[in-house]
Amino acid sequence: MTDDGVRVGDVAAPAPAAGEVLLRVETVGVNQLDLNVIAGAGPGAAARLPRTLGLDPAGTVAAVGAGVDANLIGSEVVAKPNIPCGHCRWCGEHRESECPAQEVLGVHRDGGACEAVAVPLSVVFPRHGLPAATATAAVHSVPIVLNAFDAADVRVGERVLVTGAGGVLGRVALDIGRHLGTSVTAASRHPVPDLPAGVREIVTGPTSDLAGAVTPSDRFDVVIDTSGSAALLAQAVALLGWCGRAVFCAASVDADLHVDAHAFYLQRRRLVGVASATFDQVTRGLELVRQGAVHVPIAQRFPLDDIHSAYAAFAAPRHGKVIIDV
Repeated sequence: MTDDGVRVGDVAAPAPAAGEVLLRVETVGVNQLDLNVIAGAGPGAAARLPRTLGLDPAGTVAAVGAGVDANLIGSEVVAKPNIPCGHCRWCGEHRESECPAQEVLGVHRDGGACEAVAVPLSVVFPRHGLPAATATAAVHSVPIVLNAFDAADVRVGERVLVTGAGGVLGRVALDIGRHLGTSVTAASRHPVPDLPAGVREIVTGPTSDLAGAVTPSDRFDVVIDTSGSAALLAQAVALLGWCGRAVFCAASVDADLHVDAHAFYLQRRRLVGVASATFDQVTRGLELVRQGAVHVPIAQRFPLDDIHSAYAAFAAPRHGKVIIDV
């Protein structure tokens, strides 16, 4: 047992219930929510211990529960972390990301940092040839960013500012922005490795002084904030032009957001929060990765029995996902 309460050990093998499949896990990612569960903080406080971690397992269907087609056994799949209830108004309108009763793998039920995990068939998606690690890296990150672009109703030719561009979500946002035909500007504290061609870069420095790093004429139609910093988001909102839209899909750094309400009102601005994705966005996101339009960098990989090193690598500066090989 380690000081953080996490251990690697043997547990009883799960059996898929009706409407579920048993996934033989190949890979799973390390995510901030794992650390929230360990700390009992934020959304992680909803976990009832003991809990197997792991939001985004990829692998092969090994067994099926009642009501599930047995022909799925052997299929290479990946699981969407957020599990909508399937019964509410939002689910009925195919707006699963807004379901107020959704559960999360590794939080409300056992996740995929294990050899086998039972998951509802509704959140299982075919990999269509994607390697397990690539699918794990993409299944949560890419659809969330797609949801952010959808929420902002981004149009071809619009000026898009991506804050936190050096992180995984930010790097995905740069690719999606280019794919949609927008003019993309990347803002990050440090230069972004392998910056996509045609993307303008703003390096804010360690203090994240975005206002000091742009020109007075800089105005954007859309801000996609992946930094998790309320202070940086506020600076980015101030750079929006007429009818500008800001969407934030990370909120793990601070929460004290201040905006100029007068400018917000007069300039007809909008601010939207995005925390998960719809089934359609998962399908579209995985296809963008399969086509090569979106790249999700993988920084490091660790075996399951060295999961503590994986957590340490996640907390250190890096450019890409941390993957656990099961």
